Amino acid sequence: MPEISKRSANAYDSPIRKLTPFAVQAEEAGKKVYYLNIGQPDIETPQAALDVVRQADLKILKYAPSQGNRSYREELVHYYKRFGYHVSPNDILVTNGASEAILFLLMACLDVGEEVIMPEPLYANYLGFAEVAYVGVKPLTSTIDTAFDLPDLIEFERAITKKTRAILICNPNNPTGRVYSEEKLRAIATLAKKHDLYLFVDEVYSEFCYDEDFFSVLNIEGLGDHVAVIDSISKRFSACGARIGSIICRNPKVIQAVMKFAQFRLSAPTMAQLFAEALLKLDDSYIKSVKEEYQRRRNTLFQRLSKMDEVVCYQPGGAFYVFAQLPIDNSDRFCRWLLEEFDYKGATLMLASGSGFYASENLGQQEVRLAYVLNEMDIHKAMDVLEQALLVYPGRTKVLKTVFST
Repeated sequence: MPEISKRSANAYDSPIRKLTPFAVQAEEAGKKVYYLNIGQPDIETPQAALDVVRQADLKILKYAPSQGNRSYREELVHYYKRFGYHVSPNDILVTNGASEAILFLLMACLDVGEEVIMPEPLYANYLGFAEVAYVGVKPLTSTIDTAFDLPDLIEFERAITKKTRAILICNPNNPTGRVYSEEKLRAIATLAKKHDLYLFVDEVYSEFCYDEDFFSVLNIEGLGDHVAVIDSISKRFSACGARIGSIICRNPKVIQAVMKFAQFRLSAPTMAQLFAEALLKLDDSYIKSVKEEYQRRRNTLFQRLSKMDEVVCYQPGGAFYVFAQLPIDNSDRFCRWLLEEFDYKGATLMLASGSGFYASENLGQQEVRLAYVLNEMDIHKAMDVLEQALLVYPGRTKVLKTVFST
């Protein structure tokens, strides 16, 4: 029989979804599985926007323009003003989720074999998209003892080589929940301009900052040719299935280059753009209530983890993830063991192994990402399961306890 490609055989495995078959088997065996592995909110999507889709009076469901519906891009312009920056509809290109935005930017701005610097732990799919685009990843490791703050500027500068074309960061960060300061972001932006690099910033979780205001790199003057922002409606509006994201960039050459790829794939979904446009016309009450709910969940999860023996974590400032260190020998083995061999009162957990959020080898072996996308009662039940699992896991080991004030 024909062989599959070497590229697909060596493709990056998602730490978020690769254990799904084992979760299905656990459920088929009668276990209750608490899904803390994936950023799929359980909060209801705004009904008013869903009604717009249901009531759409369309005779033909046509292709949308490759750059995205003009009316939706105009609504995005108004929406982004709440973050203090101004763009035009021509600075925005609508994509099939943030995923396509990431891939398009890598392909439009980097040639084969060139490199992008990424702080790690990082959003795991960045690695997959880099593989598809045939670009290299130069990781800079942040650690839990600094609450996963960005590495020092000197480390970024040391990582720059003749192959470096871009820096990619996620703020607020997935998987750590870290919110980066304006000072740090300005320093990285200045570095990008100094070395004539692109600065890509994934701002998908911009609405979820709990202890400080969000600062967008698009507020930094004089960087229009260097900065591109990746965004999506998925998380803030509990609309992951809509698959509507965007690229925001004031550099017309970048938008023109991305347009070539956008035209290849024709368009983002027409109906989903109608839905997304309706979302942006809602008042602020929905997002305000969602943010308050996630803040309560964050506090609950952090408090439960902090009380567990030998568990190391810190209270994240944004997004809806905690990246914790557990007294385990191997995070991949532990996550699979939970699904295949363990249950507490008929329930178990699905977690995302920390190792998959690193580009560097052998890191994250004692770390997991937990998404607080369940209600508080289920978070408590899930933490009961985790607490009991850590007591009996055959590969339990010790970790150094670190205390964080925030």
